[in-house]
Amino acid sequence: MTDKEKIVNDINRLRKEKNAVILAHNYQIPDVQDIADFVGDSLGLSQEAGNTDADIIVFCGVHFMAETASIISPEKRVLIPDLDAGCSLSDTITADDLRNWKSKYPGAVVVSYVNTTAEVKSESDYCCTSTNAVDVVKAIPEDKEILFLPDMFLGGFVARKTGRKIHIWPGECHVHADIKGEDIKKTKEQHPHAELIIHPECGCTTSHMFHCDNGKLNGESVHVLSTGGMLKHAKNSDSREFVIATETGILHTLKKQTPEKDFYPANPNAVCKYMKMITLEKVLKSLKEEVFEVKVPAYIADKARTAIDRMLYISSNIQ
Repeated sequence: MTDKEKIVNDINRLRKEKNAVILAHNYQIPDVQDIADFVGDSLGLSQEAGNTDADIIVFCGVHFMAETASIISPEKRVLIPDLDAGCSLSDTITADDLRNWKSKYPGAVVVSYVNTTAEVKSESDYCCTSTNAVDVVKAIPEDKEILFLPDMFLGGFVARKTGRKIHIWPGECHVHADIKGEDIKKTKEQHPHAELIIHPECGCTTSHMFHCDNGKLNGESVHVLSTGGMLKHAKNSDSREFVIATETGILHTLKKQTPEKDFYPANPNAVCKYMKMITLEKVLKSLKEEVFEVKVPAYIADKARTAIDRMLYISSNIQ
């Protein structure tokens, strides 16, 4: 038996003994995705955290995701295998920043992307993911001013799709922001028959939507989708080739789901160092020693839960 096989066996034994569930984001390393009970995007993982009967949730993602799971399921023990697994986008805004911003727009509705701390969520009216951001904004009365944070590219995408006037926080994901139009152009030239799928956090999203609207690209072959949307589209599409503009971890998920199709990264260097921090060894340690627990203080969790529950309610009514 190899060392890897032994680790996997120990993980399987412990998760059964402790009634634990392992949740993994689409950007995790392949080994971690392969041992997870559920692999998905932020929305799917939030829904799983709320529905699981497990006593322990081992969250293989980044810190704000584990916080969200703790808020949704306060009676569960939520563990993250590496406390240093953070998020550059989440770090672009603090609760104090948001309070100061809100003071300039009294009465505005605050929509916070899930890539934020629990404390920022507690200062928000709605939470959203890239899957449901457009639907969340559409659910807000049209006479309301909207503050959208923290991702400026997702905010711009939502504003364009809804036609709403939205004030947008100037934050960005360093991985998605570095996927440039020239990266996509080069990869598309190498694979001219491939469909192009872009995550709405990407810095190239707005320009590609503009070109599609103006007939400079074949709009039918360009899709702006969340990671969950990418998986669904690739499975149902008649196309055999796809250029994928997002963090490269999704390629494993896509290939595993549809092995008969080919997927090419728009930028092979689009790798989130935080997502890649979690390993099989760390998952095993997390289960064995029940570390590291993520617990959101009740006074923050109670306020943040309202924004998250609104997100989940809207999503459940559009599926």
